[in-house]
Amino acid sequence: MRFTSEQRLDDGVLERAFTLGEIPGTLWTSGSAPAPLILMAHNNGLPRGESRLVARARHAAAHGYAVAAIDAPGCGDRPRSAAEEQDRADLRRAMRAGEPVDEIFESFIGPLVDKAVPEWRTTLDALLSLPGIGGPVGYSGWTAVGIRLAVVEPRIAAAGFFAGGYVPRAQREEARQVTIPLLFLLQWDDEGNPRQRALDLFDAFGSKEKTLHANMGGHTGTPWFEVADGERFFGRHLK
Repeated sequence: MRFTSEQRLDDGVLERAFTLGEIPGTLWTSGSAPAPLILMAHNNGLPRGESRLVARARHAAAHGYAVAAIDAPGCGDRPRSAAEEQDRADLRRAMRAGEPVDEIFESFIGPLVDKAVPEWRTTLDALLSLPGIGGPVGYSGWTAVGIRLAVVEPRIAAAGFFAGGYVPRAQREEARQVTIPLLFLLQWDDEGNPRQRALDLFDAFGSKEKTLHANMGGHTGTPWFEVADGERFFGRHLK
């Protein structure tokens, strides 16, 4: 892991960009050590620099966590293949035309999960070798990747999932194998995610401790107070 830049932000959080092979990422810390680690991923591979993710990361870091985000393959700073560009163009066309989009999502989100999860595990290895970062490890964000990580990565102790991203069929099946504590956030009027499918996914999780928070509003309307609730959730399981 090579750090390429760092800056001390006005809330006291240290933000450092890094590269790990071809993987670009960002690490936020506040200096308290050893800090529990939260891996933070945006739904469906949006860039790690997206403002909502950065706000959540800085808030968690200011409250004593180390927080890391990476760009998934084909997302953020990562180049896309011609096939990936075509998939996304097909998705935009179908959405404009009001056509079904599940199969288009399936065609590129499924492979994206398959590529992203090994990179997250490699990143986790590197992060846990840094001074000042320790376990336990939490995960927050993109549900499809979080499900796969919770199944294959025993170091993940608790997870907060956002119901707004498309979850491929493979991960909907894998949800039964997830047994860690979960906090699942659902926007009741999410225009891109059928409510019943999100409720069915919550029901499928095998965790004995799982909590559903449902709020009124559309896809990007998750209330900020859910960040504080998420902090309490991770505080119970990571500190």
